[in-house]
Amino acid sequence: MFINDDGNVIIGNPTIKGAKVKATSLGEFKGDKVIVFKYKPKVRYRRKGGHRQIYTKLLINKIIKPRGHKNGT
Repeated sequence: MFINDDGNVIIGNPTIKGAKVKATSLGEFKGDKVIVFKYKPKVRYRRKGGHRQIYTKLLINKIIKPRGHKNGT
């Protein structure tokens, strides 16, 4: 996470302790299809399947910086 507030930079690794993010869910959608193919030679074994992961689309409304951070420390 990275917050820039009028030149005061706060960098997290990977997050900033005490920072909050307000978000709104815009809905769910399916990702690209992943094909799964199993095959064993000489025994006529073939299986084909697929999977589509469900993702949630978020709209970031506001990032609230933690209290006490004044000069990026």
